[in-house]
Amino acid sequence: MPVPLPGPLNRFLQRRAIARWRKAVRKVPDMDLITLERTNDAARKLHRQIGNFRHEADSRLTLPRIGSTTFPQPPGTDWAWRPKPWRASVTPAGLAPVLSKMELTNELVVFHDCKRAEISLRQTRNARETDLAPFGIDLQAFHFEGSYLSLVVEIPKASCEGLRKRHIMRLAAVIERERPTAVYARLNVKNGPNTEQILLTLPDDKAETVVEFDLAYSGLNEKRAERMWIDLLIESPAMNKIRFRDLTLCRYPRADI
Repeated sequence: MPVPLPGPLNRFLQRRAIARWRKAVRKVPDMDLITLERTNDAARKLHRQIGNFRHEADSRLTLPRIGSTTFPQPPGTDWAWRPKPWRASVTPAGLAPVLSKMELTNELVVFHDCKRAEISLRQTRNARETDLAPFGIDLQAFHFEGSYLSLVVEIPKASCEGLRKRHIMRLAAVIERERPTAVYARLNVKNGPNTEQILLTLPDDKAETVVEFDLAYSGLNEKRAERMWIDLLIESPAMNKIRFRDLTLCRYPRADI
């Protein structure tokens, strides 16, 4: 069946193809077995391709749109970002089992020290009315005997351009836990030989959570800031599934007092 394209000729061919398959359906009781088998095989191949097309089309047409960078930002925001795994389709879409330092794009890397890695990480399509991110990330751990499990979000170097101690880095996320467990966020800013770190606990009383890293309380060397990343540390991950439906970062100056 031809792909429906603009123009009278293509519309005519499309109608002919549909009429031909309608006629084939009516003739099934009278077809000899050889013809029926051949026609059925052709229908099966066509059905497979149509199914593939609909899967891809539905993914693109479903809201929120793929590639969306829309999310609330405080007044004065001078840099904002949603990591690729939350805004665009990635390949592969999942990892299992997840070994330490495996990545879902270079913007999302898993670190852990568990020898028996019964861990999976998968990108899923968001489709709720309240979702702003096109995709979410599912982290699932079964047997886990390690001492730590973290997702490392590598932040673009643009976040360090013009970075000052008067800046606040705002992390907003939508996190659903299958069972209660603490999730910590640690901001790391490499400046010369030193790395400044600020650790905050992500509230777990509701799915939507926001934390703000105030760089005024760090020893940041403004002239040497060169790299920034976030560690999402999962406490007691065994037999749990955590869905990060969205994750965004933005930078804005602290209000003058």
